[in-house]
Amino acid sequence: MRKPRGIGVRLSLMLGILLLILWVSAASITAIMLRGEINEVFDSSLRETAQRLLPLAVVDIVGREEYGINQRLAVIREHDEAFTYLVRDAEGNILLQSHAADPANFPPYDGPGFRQTDTHRLYNDDALKGSVRITVAEPLNHRAEVAREIQMGLGLPILFVIPLALAAIILAVRTSLVPLRRFRERLEARSASDLSHIPAEDLPAEIVPMVNTLNGLLGRLEDAFAAERTFAANAAHELRTPLAGAIAQAQRLRSETDDPKLKQRADDIEATLKRLTLTAERLMQMARAEGGRLRLDRSFDIRDVIRIVAGDVERASKQARISMSVPQEQVMSDLDPDAFGILLRNLLDNAIRHGTGKSPVEVSLDADGLLTVANDAPVVPPETLQRLTRRFERASEKTAGTGLGLAIVAAIAERIGSTLDIRSPRNGSASGFEVSVRIPVVQSD
Repeated sequence: MRKPRGIGVRLSLMLGILLLILWVSAASITAIMLRGEINEVFDSSLRETAQRLLPLAVVDIVGREEYGINQRLAVIREHDEAFTYLVRDAEGNILLQSHAADPANFPPYDGPGFRQTDTHRLYNDDALKGSVRITVAEPLNHRAEVAREIQMGLGLPILFVIPLALAAIILAVRTSLVPLRRFRERLEARSASDLSHIPAEDLPAEIVPMVNTLNGLLGRLEDAFAAERTFAANAAHELRTPLAGAIAQAQRLRSETDDPKLKQRADDIEATLKRLTLTAERLMQMARAEGGRLRLDRSFDIRDVIRIVAGDVERASKQARISMSVPQEQVMSDLDPDAFGILLRNLLDNAIRHGTGKSPVEVSLDADGLLTVANDAPVVPPETLQRLTRRFERASEKTAGTGLGLAIVAAIAERIGSTLDIRSPRNGSASGFEVSVRIPVVQSD
């Protein structure tokens, strides 16, 4: 498929072609006009030369002792003669001629005025009642050579000026399109979840309506997504109370009966309701990750959140052990503590749920904010790793969970401009599962 040309290329090309056409047209018209002016100037020179030479020739011829002698002027120094002349009597006898004059180029005298042959432009004049006649001739190739030089003078700049003009046009167009390039870069730098309005103060007036239309579309999309997130959060929140009541009823039913089958059914109902409660909680976390403000105007030490969340998860799981490795110095971040807690809790729950249970879950944080959670687990195939951050995706249908844990972590990572790095096996091992995400760090004063 042919790649579309950019507006800068199109403008430069069109302006360059237009400039070339205008220059060639102007040069051609100027050359035609100058050719006419040149002919007038050279005709005037022919006439002026004849009228100046004729009196001198008359004095020279009249003052001769012998009439009818042809006299050729001697050459003082070698030079090219643009004008040659003959002075003849009424019978056509040559009385005087310039040193380079060729009589063959001079037709018979036929009266005063301009004449033209195939090779020369001539002017005739006479004196003493036509007894002394002068003809001044100019080669036509002389005029043609002058015209060519003028045309070359007008045409040669095209070879130099046009490329420079094209370069200036391209530079001017590129400079004029700088606001558009900045606009494009701002759009490219946006994440998929950034639907805020795009500033249009520095854009050309022709582009502003398009930006306003785009901002209107982004606003409608933001409202639609916000409505979806609000609905999901509200629905999950409203489900908490009836789910808790249903779980209590299932537990009461189990305690009030001695029927083993009924007890088993009550246990199944309770487990199903707890999974539904966990799903509702994850949906609220997803709405928080996608809709809330994740960066604050203040910073906190994320080591404290790691200790609190890890201790809470370890106590809730009873059997799991969590090994922590954090720097001695503070690691300050402006990431919302609740959002960071949601991110870490989901990583720990995922590691505990899918781990083998023989080795502790390892949580490490470096001074640059790189958070890593690793556990001992069977190797996950690469094709499965690629889809684990999708919603409701699990490594295996046999494993418990909602399939939302890593999707929530990925949503938070994208919102804070970070990336989620998932590896299996873990670094330095033939097995295991490892997740890394870089938390934004603020340098403490």
